[in-house]
Amino acid sequence: MSGYVGILVSDPGLQNQFTQVELRSLKSHFTSMRRENGKLTLGDLASRISRLKVVGENLSDQETTDFIAALYPNFNDEVDFESFLKVYLKLHAHASSRTGNPAKNSSAFLKAATTTLLHTISESEKASYVAHINNYLAQDGFLNKYLPIDPSSNDLFEIVKDGVLLCKLINVAVPGTIDERAINTKRLLNPWERNENHTLCLNSAKAIGCTVVNIGTQDFIEGRRHLVLGLISQIIKIQLLADLNLKKTPQLVELVDDSKDVEELMSLPPEKILLRWMNFQLNKSSYKKTVTNFSTDVKDAEAYAHLLNVLAPEHSNPSTLAVKDPLQRAKLVLDHADRMGCKRYLTAKDIVDGSPNLNLAFVAHVFQHRNGLSTQTKQISFLETLPDDAQVSREERVFRFWINSLGNSTYIDNVFEDLRNGWILLETLDKVSPGIVNWKVANKPPIKLPFKKVENCNQVVKIGKQLKFSLVNIAGNDIVQGNKKLILAYLWQLMRFNILQLLKNLRSHSHGKEITDVDILRWANTKVSNSGSQSRMDSFKDKSLSDGIFFLELLSAVQPRSVNWSLVTEGVTDEQKKMNATYIISIARKLGCSIFLLPEDIIEVNQKMILTLTASIMYWFLKQPVEEKPAATSDSENGSQLETLSNSTTDDSASESSVE
Repeated sequence: MSGYVGILVSDPGLQNQFTQVELRSLKSHFTSMRRENGKLTLGDLASRISRLKVVGENLSDQETTDFIAALYPNFNDEVDFESFLKVYLKLHAHASSRTGNPAKNSSAFLKAATTTLLHTISESEKASYVAHINNYLAQDGFLNKYLPIDPSSNDLFEIVKDGVLLCKLINVAVPGTIDERAINTKRLLNPWERNENHTLCLNSAKAIGCTVVNIGTQDFIEGRRHLVLGLISQIIKIQLLADLNLKKTPQLVELVDDSKDVEELMSLPPEKILLRWMNFQLNKSSYKKTVTNFSTDVKDAEAYAHLLNVLAPEHSNPSTLAVKDPLQRAKLVLDHADRMGCKRYLTAKDIVDGSPNLNLAFVAHVFQHRNGLSTQTKQISFLETLPDDAQVSREERVFRFWINSLGNSTYIDNVFEDLRNGWILLETLDKVSPGIVNWKVANKPPIKLPFKKVENCNQVVKIGKQLKFSLVNIAGNDIVQGNKKLILAYLWQLMRFNILQLLKNLRSHSHGKEITDVDILRWANTKVSNSGSQSRMDSFKDKSLSDGIFFLELLSAVQPRSVNWSLVTEGVTDEQKKMNATYIISIARKLGCSIFLLPEDIIEVNQKMILTLTASIMYWFLKQPVEEKPAATSDSENGSQLETLSNSTTDDSASESSVE
């Protein structure tokens, strides 16, 4: 079971300075520093703590050493984890004061990377989200006994405690993400079953692009309102912006003039496309300003009045632009929207207060209801000349969501555009291999000079070679130029390194030795064989895997109660294969696997994604406490198996995972 396991710190005052996620990340850094020579002294710490981004960016090595020396004169004293945390907090505060950004506890270390969502959510926003839930889930057979929720109450926070509502809401936002057969929907769930639902929800939320860095299953159980609402807000935003792309709405090509602009439009985040669409429509009116945000630029409601007059002139009211009071104008705008049949989800006060989340939601609803774009525009022919590589698109999606799940400083919307300055790649490398980035020579955004971007990307390539990536003919400038093939090749190797490193760091099993693709393959076959099945996979591109049966047997082997075999199909037809693949992904996420593949990756046997799926199941199983592992697996069997694996030789032919 994937629980919310805390890192024990005996000093409660110190523990309260950090979230559990921050503690886990800092523990990883501390362990990495100590591992280099078996112990960590204050002298060692002074030279190594600069690897932490918040320290290395703002203090020189000498300044760090001098600061620690002033606090602790004996550099030979050994440092335990709590001492490390105390030094970190003091250095964090010192570094922050140097930059003029006073630290608020440790929150700058790992802040949630989301562009429009912050921890403080108003009652108005809560009422809006509740109205959205009441509207979209009203017909759900399980939830209808709880709906409609009273927006003025706190019932929402009680209903989410069993995890069902959030799982269903994710499926409204991105249909098919969760196989609803995997959701525990008994009337009374035990703590284990609730935790499984929350784990399924969090891993599925990550897989559709939500940032859940500082959210754990315990937060739902305890009904922590700002975290629950923050996640709901992200899920709803993803739903509302789902049509803001050329695949779903090819008429958006009307916003640009030529094929070069089409490519630029395709790389924009959906919020930017929505703004561009709004300004495109406003240009048809007498409104002369450019709207650049969903807050201050729309507070007077004038832009809305002009926008709705363009889109639905038959419902216009001359008084809307004549009135002087912004609040009164906002009320007339919402009356206009009502006559158009648009769900409002916000009040006139929300408009004049400049609520960015609710204003974005309002404009997105207007776009969904009536976008005013031509259905027979000639420019759509541009789309036919652009390469339609579904595989590239799927891989880009996987890597984007994986990078966003790590909690970097910036949320990315497109790996080919948003990684070009190298900064997010450096942050990702630092998450995967703590301390490997030299932040002293890194250039922090915004970066205007091209050669500064190249410097960052050169360090990215240098670190890749250090990690033994296959990077023949790849230079930093290739990343700056947005070379898709090379960026995907680098990201695949980084993702693969990450999961292999996670497995290696389970020292009780790997004994600190390298884990290879062959080890993962052998482990999976051994687990399935030991469960009494005849199934096996010859490699990660074994076409027999497309029916999903092997992975269902593997999941059943690592957790016998996880698979309901009455729901499994024979996997013969395409529809049966899809049902099995969707079930596999949801069961794995429900156990606690953080995976980003799609059902198509299993059906088509995409060897890269098959490797990550198998490795994720292996990692989940091996990190479980002995008492929680299935009774069928003895600890001695498990240990001897992994000892054999850790001593096996490297043979990448199992997955042919090196990228040419």
